[in-house]
Amino acid sequence: MSQKQKVAFIGLGVMGGPMARHLAAAGYDVTGYNRTLTRAEAWRKGCADHGLEVLTAPTPAEAAAGADMVFTCVGNDEDLAEVVLGADGVLGAMQQGALLVDHTTVSADMARRIDVAARKRGLEAVDAPVSGGQAGAENGKLAIMCGGSAGAVSRATPAMDSYAARIVHVGMAGAGQTAKMANQMCIAGVLGGLSEAIRLASAAGLDMDRTFEAISGGAAQSWQMENRWHTMVKDEFDFGFAIDWMRKDMGYALDEARRLGLSSPISALVDQFYAEVQAAGGGRRDTSALITRLPKGK
Repeated sequence: MSQKQKVAFIGLGVMGGPMARHLAAAGYDVTGYNRTLTRAEAWRKGCADHGLEVLTAPTPAEAAAGADMVFTCVGNDEDLAEVVLGADGVLGAMQQGALLVDHTTVSADMARRIDVAARKRGLEAVDAPVSGGQAGAENGKLAIMCGGSAGAVSRATPAMDSYAARIVHVGMAGAGQTAKMANQMCIAGVLGGLSEAIRLASAAGLDMDRTFEAISGGAAQSWQMENRWHTMVKDEFDFGFAIDWMRKDMGYALDEARRLGLSSPISALVDQFYAEVQAAGGGRRDTSALITRLPKGK
């Protein structure tokens, strides 16, 4: 960059924290905010350990003041409304012409609402949910699906390049969120089938490594198979993206499908399977823990 740009990053959790650190490493002047102040301080110290100087702010508005770009990565619709539209939200503090980039997975309606509010203030907004989980954030290899104007997405892309392997502009405001819903539906369906396949192969006494080798090179291959087959076989389910968050995302997806007059029976069924895992105390396990609701057979 010819001139160091000032950015704010709101939400420094397992996804936002690494993303904000990548921005600092790319040469941006980063101020972070997190609702839990101890997490914000831990993020600042972690950046310092990497030789990066960053700042923290006590409110979203103070973090956003004077920033060229503001990034958000929080929990859900309500959290996003608070940090963007609330009394101490970023929108009221952002300077004319600044850009808001939201990486939270929320409803398409919330994305469109923020876009309208931003344009009324002379600002631009991009809804840019991500896929790739904690590992993708840590390694700077996220996939980002963007909704908004072509100009706004183009402005955001150089910054997002610091933590993304793929950035795709899929449409206008809300389109990024709708694409993320499709993404989560795909993951749910694949994990449902993968869970049953692993239980079948195991109950039949197959060598699980050889079975993986046999089927992962053909039409059954998927990211979930490549990255979760062996850990699911070992009953290891601590890989970042929790079932609690997946159910939140699936709720948005199923609501949007109903709004569009669509039937989504497979997604609805897998969502209920996830509810069973939650009820059994597995809500903080990663999404591959779907397999735990299935008995292991003989």
